[in-house]
Amino acid sequence: MIYTKTGDNGTTSLVGGKRVPKTNVRLQAYGTVDELSSFLGLLKTKVGQEHRTAVHGIQNTLLAVGAYLATDTSDTPLHESAKVLAEKVRELEESIDRMNEKLPKLTNFIIYGDNEASAVCHICRAVARRAERAILEIENQQVIDSEIKKYMNRLSDFLFVLARALAAENAPNEKFWVKS
Repeated sequence: MIYTKTGDNGTTSLVGGKRVPKTNVRLQAYGTVDELSSFLGLLKTKVGQEHRTAVHGIQNTLLAVGAYLATDTSDTPLHESAKVLAEKVRELEESIDRMNEKLPKLTNFIIYGDNEASAVCHICRAVARRAERAILEIENQQVIDSEIKKYMNRLSDFLFVLARALAAENAPNEKFWVKS
């Protein structure tokens, strides 16, 4: 049965069973991470296999981020699967560098929407930045692992560069902000 009715009163359970209000900052954070993963799923339908594989890997890591955020480590031990290793941050950085090598130097702000895949990628980037801000809000209550913070920060960079790469693949002349 998919419905439990336990959340009908406006609360939900974290990993370990602790009940918290659905407005809890943790839920805002991992809910936004879930939203990001949903948009990344849409992005996968718009890109080729190489990018699809990378995005799928990111979605997998975001499940670990969500599990981390859903665990209040002050009363529940963190499961190994909820850890994001430095290797994941390095993978994003290496991907960013590989894509960036092939792109023209950025000289101005980009106007998004040259093609659908790039536009969806920019939506993912914006949601990733919102997720990062929500995660940082948790630090008012509990320290957040530095690799989680680094990963989310690099992820928005990765998505920005991927959006540019997708624009270059499908509409080679990026549109830039024309200052009035």
